Amino acid sequence: MATPENEVVDTAEARPRGRRGLVQQEIFDQATSLFAQRGYAGTSLQDIADAVGLTRPALYHYFRNKEELLAKLVAEVTVEAATDISKIARRKALSAEEKVREIVRHTVRSNGLHAERFRLLIRSEADLPEGVREAYEANRKSVLHSLSRVIEQGIDAGVFRAQMPQVAALGILGITNWVAWWYHPGSSFDLDAVSEELADFAVHGLAAELGRPTSAGPVGILRSMRREIDRLENLLQGED
Repeated sequence: MATPENEVVDTAEARPRGRRGLVQQEIFDQATSLFAQRGYAGTSLQDIADAVGLTRPALYHYFRNKEELLAKLVAEVTVEAATDISKIARRKALSAEEKVREIVRHTVRSNGLHAERFRLLIRSEADLPEGVREAYEANRKSVLHSLSRVIEQGIDAGVFRAQMPQVAALGILGITNWVAWWYHPGSSFDLDAVSEELADFAVHGLAAELGRPTSAGPVGILRSMRREIDRLENLLQGED
């Protein structure tokens, strides 16, 4: 059955609690690390059991197979993002600008704090089992739909220039997702400061420019984004 664009799809059960939950979390953490090192296809359940210090039969008391571990990863990375962004997009008390800022700040912080898991999921896209892939794609579409709708609201309100909302949303998500590759703990950049800078970047790129005709279509969007990327690149060069 088709999944609506803005529907969040969960692929894992509720988070377990108590000692069992602690063991499951340790297994998940070790599996994530091994998936990152060897790839999903190159990691066996025996590898995971060895890393945790369990026998393979004991491991089955906590997870049925690798697919279940991958489904949990998809849930933590994409379900939470889709749910949180959908909530921000529905907040009536926020303007379109404020919603974009909140979405960008949230996404940047999440990608910076959980960079390894995010990178792993992107690299594993081709290996995702069918059921997990469907949930992954549905939640990515939900995020895109939420942000596109917010941008459309800003255009209707006259605070954002005329443009293709989905193209602009893809551009913003591409920039925020890239944080998982270049931000790292110990960086001279504070993650909160990075999230604020990129929130400004996104809003400035979308905003209607006073005294200048608005430009619709991807060419206008790309020109505006190039100006903002040049500004951000100058900022990042200060870390070199």
